[in-house]
Amino acid sequence: MSTALKPTSGTAIINGTDVTVDSQKVRSQIGFLSGNTGLYGRLTAREMVAYFGNLYGMEKQTIRRRTDELFALLDMKDFADSRNEKLSSGMKQKVSIVRSVLHDPPVMVFDEPTSGLDVMSSRTIVDFIKHCRDSGKCVIFSTHIMSEAMRLCDRVAIIHNGHIYREGTVNDLLQATGQNNLEDAFIKIVGE
Repeated sequence: MSTALKPTSGTAIINGTDVTVDSQKVRSQIGFLSGNTGLYGRLTAREMVAYFGNLYGMEKQTIRRRTDELFALLDMKDFADSRNEKLSSGMKQKVSIVRSVLHDPPVMVFDEPTSGLDVMSSRTIVDFIKHCRDSGKCVIFSTHIMSEAMRLCDRVAIIHNGHIYREGTVNDLLQATGQNNLEDAFIKIVGE
């Protein structure tokens, strides 16, 4: 979906654009975040975000305004001017989030965004994802943490060994399996 790899077959449509036909347009429509932060250590958080704003073709004034908004939303003001190599894992993940969504894309893909983070950093990131969802963004969220999926997802696809076993709302999956939580429903769906 991110267009980083060309599909061997099939396609996906992101915000009306086929990923195999116009990958550049798709990239302008998505914000993609993985668990691997991939930040330049010698840049500060603010410099890193500005660098990506320039890559997105944004105007300097817009970069500054969006950076300030997002740094406030993710509680990043205390380390905005610290070099990335000095930041904790949670701080780095916040920089990566801002870098990924600075251009205000309508579609956001979060792949394991809280993996390995402390409770406070995880909560801030989950709250940010909820804010994106509540703001009308299309959010695609991949996680192994079922409590996060229960809290954030309108629809869930249970994927195991590369296959979709079942999809629906959280309530649909709980009712279909007779379980009280998504983790137990997952186990029942894919078989112990």
